[in-house]
Amino acid sequence: MAVMSRSKVGGKRPKGERTREGILRVAVNLASVEGLDGLTIGRLADELKMSKSGLFAHFGSKEDLQLATIEMARVIFVEHVIIPALREPEGLPRLWALCDRWLRHVEERIFTGGCFFTAASFEFDSRPGPVRDAIAAAMKRWMETLNHAVQEAKKCGHLKSSVDPPQLAFEIYSLAIGAHWASELLDDQKALRKARDTIRERIRVSTTANSPAAKVRR
Repeated sequence: MAVMSRSKVGGKRPKGERTREGILRVAVNLASVEGLDGLTIGRLADELKMSKSGLFAHFGSKEDLQLATIEMARVIFVEHVIIPALREPEGLPRLWALCDRWLRHVEERIFTGGCFFTAASFEFDSRPGPVRDAIAAAMKRWMETLNHAVQEAKKCGHLKSSVDPPQLAFEIYSLAIGAHWASELLDDQKALRKARDTIRERIRVSTTANSPAAKVRR
């Protein structure tokens, strides 16, 4: 999966592209705490101590800024969760790495406010429009990634033939989303650990005798 296009000029990306990326990384963290709806050019200008006109050169409207912020959040998620997990061997090791790194990126506060996409999903789930569509598209791609990882683990003989990949992917997804909700709203400090243990057990009971899943079985 391509993370980001990187135009090279003398081995480096253009200054404008690097500036825009820096602005968006701040916007992502701001939105993860205050919400996407509260992310305006004026609010971001205050945070960055920039002029509004300077930001208008990069984003023509609040919606343009929100959509660009969602895309940057996706890039960051890919950088910290998907790419490292894809370095693991195909099959159960890769599936477990995706699950573990998803929870870990929340524990390590890669986004200041927790899981950017979980928060944004709750914020825009009943609000039709381009912003909701962009959030939904990103979450669908993540679900497809989990589903594909389950399918590959099954093809490798690491999961039982009776496993339904879409169902297992949905269960993993639901457990992690619920853990984020409990961690943030209810201040449950054990929520992410409980989700990790439950996901591990759910995967463990589906493994075959040939599974290399030492980390999952413990």
